[in-house]
Order: sequence, then structure tokens, then C-alpha cells
Amino acid sequence: MDRTDRKPNIIYILADDMGYGDISAFNEKCPFTTPNLDLMCERGMRFTDAHATAAVCTPSRYGFLTGRYNWRSVLKSEVIGGYSAPILEEGRTTVASMLQSQGYRTCMVGKWHLGMDFAKTEGLD
Repeated sequence: MDRTDRKPNIIYILADDMGYGDISAFNEKCPFTTPNLDLMCERGMRFTDAHATAAVCTPSRYGFLTGRYNWRSVLKSEVIGGYSAPILEEGRTTVASMLQSQGYRTCMVGKWHLGMDFAKTEGLD
């Protein structure tokens, strides 16, 4: 495959309690440096106008991953726990499923906080 035929890599970062000025490439007065993120900004494309529909993890993740207003999900308030039932509806288009339909391979690393279907240890809810 010719290099010009390759799809670009996409890294989608959702970070709790991280502000625009917390990456030194975006903030010359940042009290610390973020060299790896800075390099990604320098070599790639950076998006600087994003908005969350909530200030807490579950609804904001639902909105970012589906493109839907988070309160249209089964979640009507608050956040869910790690052992809660999933709130992503069966068949709901997500950023990952849309990218997969275009030939991308996707993965998720880290805090999910949208519910899980895995087997639970007795006594944990």
C-alpha cells in the first residue's frame, strides 16, 4: 500500500479534569511540559473547539462517543458505577463503529464508565 493511500491514525483522548491549558503546546505559561502530547500536536492535527454536555464522566463520555445528547440515553442523572448495566444501546453508532465501517481498527484503554456486560463477582453491584 502506498503511503498516500493510508488512512491517518486517530487518537481520541477523553481525560477527566484536564483543561485546554494543561498541554504545554496550547499554553506557553503551562507550569509543566507535556513533550509527547506536544509532539503529537506538532506532527498531527489538533482540534481546539470541543464541548462536553456534562461535567461528569458517564454523560460526557456517552455524548463524545455517540454524538448524541447524553440525556437521551437511559441515564437521566448522575453517573454509573463500573459494574452497572451498559447504557450504550444495542446497535447505537459510536465513533468506533463509524471508524470500523471505514476500515479502521479500534481499541479502548482506560476508564470506560459506561457500564459493562462481563461476569460479576457475587456481592458486587
